[in-house]
Amino acid sequence: MNETELRVSAEGAKRCLFPKIREIFLIFATAVTGFCRQSDVPLEGPPLRQVRLTLGVKPGHKTRNDRTAPLPAVDREGFAQMKATQRAIPWGEILLIWAAGLGAAAQYGKVSVVFDQLGGLYPGVGASVSMTVSLVGLCGIILGTVAGLLAARMGYRRVLILSLWIGAAMGMLQGLTLPFWAFLVSRAVEGASHLGIVVAGPTLIAMLAGSRQRNLAMTIWGTFFGVSFALTSWAAGGIVPRFGVFQFFAAHGAVLGALALALTAFLRRSTAPAHQPLPSVAGWVALHREIYRSPFKMGPAVGWLFYASGFVALLTVLPPHIDPQWREPVMVAIPLVSIASSLTLGVGLTRWMSAVRIVQLGFAASALCTLALGVTGAAPAVCLLLAATLGLIQGASFAAVPQLNNAPAKQAEANGAMAQAGNLGNFIGTPLLVIAISLGGLGGMVAALVLLHLLGLGAHEYLSRRRADAQS
Repeated sequence: MNETELRVSAEGAKRCLFPKIREIFLIFATAVTGFCRQSDVPLEGPPLRQVRLTLGVKPGHKTRNDRTAPLPAVDREGFAQMKATQRAIPWGEILLIWAAGLGAAAQYGKVSVVFDQLGGLYPGVGASVSMTVSLVGLCGIILGTVAGLLAARMGYRRVLILSLWIGAAMGMLQGLTLPFWAFLVSRAVEGASHLGIVVAGPTLIAMLAGSRQRNLAMTIWGTFFGVSFALTSWAAGGIVPRFGVFQFFAAHGAVLGALALALTAFLRRSTAPAHQPLPSVAGWVALHREIYRSPFKMGPAVGWLFYASGFVALLTVLPPHIDPQWREPVMVAIPLVSIASSLTLGVGLTRWMSAVRIVQLGFAASALCTLALGVTGAAPAVCLLLAATLGLIQGASFAAVPQLNNAPAKQAEANGAMAQAGNLGNFIGTPLLVIAISLGGLGGMVAALVLLHLLGLGAHEYLSRRRADAQS
């Protein structure tokens, strides 16, 4: 075969072979893109243009084996999603958001740990001093679900950082020894800051963790109140005796400011969210109706209402019933045991059952331990066992939000409902147990707690059946 014949044969092979290779690659690329579009998207990415893979063939170019050679549209977003699911989990960012949650919980804790001193700092206000605690929760009760909508409208990162700055400003302002009315105003504004953090924070964590580590990440987030209460008590013991109560509040503001700076620097940006109009008063009512009619969005919140009604109140009213020689170490250990249970047993159980089932298990076990608490007269070991069972509810309740709601906007609404339910539980829980104790002593407290735990268990079972009916 001469040189001319060899050249002709090579050109013919090229014309036959290359279109086949291109066709196989395009089929593969289209399949991969379709798969990626169905996968979990742990992060919102920057807007990307739709592109076509030309591979040297112009659209509409006619070849020997393909007269039209139409090219499928393949977008970079699908490949970006596939890459996102394979990348390492950004635990540094997740822990920074969790630290912001500690700061939000300390907005309650910083007043609780010095509550007995506020009456001396504001003489003559009488029972009104209790408003320094309740005003923070009042904002969440009224605006909890709207906060989820606002976070979806503004962007979760922006809401988180803005809320931290607002909290930092209020904390620094409280360090100026405000008159009582101004202090109450600052606490009400602080409630809005608290609400923004507890709505945007868990939504961002669920997006960052992706499907692989979401249960663990949300369980870690669920420990923020217990950890914060322990750290706030420890910090108050070192700061308040030396510098005073108001300087303690200012130190908390400085911590929130430092967290806002850190998250501004290290928390990755997301796309601008789709525009969503804020609801009118009628729309606000309709939003509540929509959320609380959905067994998916309201599920975690309903259980959280009964948990919050009991846990914080228990920390407040249980100490007098514990043997004095064990009282202080037991009360310090209760939040720590609850956290340890959530991070070990709670996370381990997610391998075999859903987060909702873990919450139900926690409620059932807590009811039994509460009965044992009454029988043993608040024995220290039983108190710690009760804390461990309550820890199952704590972490799994937050893990249930992304399990039941796959879209970030729906998760934000569910987190808003949880914030609303948690603030309502904190608002009514302590008065409820105080009344129960006044009527029946330790037995009255036990009866009230058992009722709360059984109501939480029953509510989750009812909503689980509603979800099963909706999906059938």
